[in-house]
Amino acid sequence: MIERKFVAQKMKEFQIQEYISDNLKNVGHSHTKVQRTPLGEKIVIHASRPGLIVGRKGQNIKELTKQLKKRFELDNPQIEITEVEDINKDARIIAERIASSLEKFGSGKFKAVGHRTMADVMNSGALGIEILITGKIPSSRSKRWRFYQGYLKKCGDIAVEGVKQAYASAHLKSGIVGIQVRIMPPDIKLPDNVQLIEEKETVVEESDEKKEGKAEDKEKKAKKKQKTKSESSGNKEKESNKEEDKKKDTEDKEPAEIEGDKKSEAEDKVTEPAEEGDQTGEAEEKNKEEDKPEEQ
Repeated sequence: MIERKFVAQKMKEFQIQEYISDNLKNVGHSHTKVQRTPLGEKIVIHASRPGLIVGRKGQNIKELTKQLKKRFELDNPQIEITEVEDINKDARIIAERIASSLEKFGSGKFKAVGHRTMADVMNSGALGIEILITGKIPSSRSKRWRFYQGYLKKCGDIAVEGVKQAYASAHLKSGIVGIQVRIMPPDIKLPDNVQLIEEKETVVEESDEKKEGKAEDKEKKAKKKQKTKSESSGNKEKESNKEEDKKKDTEDKEPAEIEGDKKSEAEDKVTEPAEEGDQTGEAEEKNKEEDKPEEQ
């Protein structure tokens, strides 16, 4: 029983929305919402021209409330009107605009109407739009004309929930023309739209004490390098001085002294093997003396 009540309420809300949309034509009607309150039913109408809905001194609203009370047996209906912010992003308003323009200018200028509305929607910031016009346009045979621009999803949850869709009909001399509009708004989140977030670099500033300590360390290292360079240069100078002194000593000696030194070196080399020969002779004599008493 409770389920039937909910179904009946939703059916009643749908009938109210359909009745309001049929009565409010050429007003820029977008959609209606029905809300339950303790005081009664609250009906919110979204439209692009709220002044035409209100009428002079609120006559149109008063008539609409009376008709809703009688037809749907509402106790205390309260009607509110809100203005649509961006008209070019609402599919229902655009479909109604195309239908009204076709009724005014006829079926001869349907291409101009389609391209103009498509350009207005894309300039407002929409991601994509599709307009389908079916009927006896421009000839006596029925055709379907398609105006398409941008990116539009045709399948998945985004196509069902995210894409705005609306239908309208225009009554012409040749017959009824059906209009279908699909708009993809710019604020929709696509699953394949991935954005990489760049990591922020954290810069840590050093304190004055650390900076002073680093400067002192650099100065010490520079001083050590200078000391090592000076020591190495001093050692090189000493070695060069020694070599120069040796050269001077050799130059000061007379040639006779140099020849005497060479002869003394040669004699030393000759005497060394002779001494070795004497030592071997003494060892042989000792061995002979030891052998003699054994023979006796």
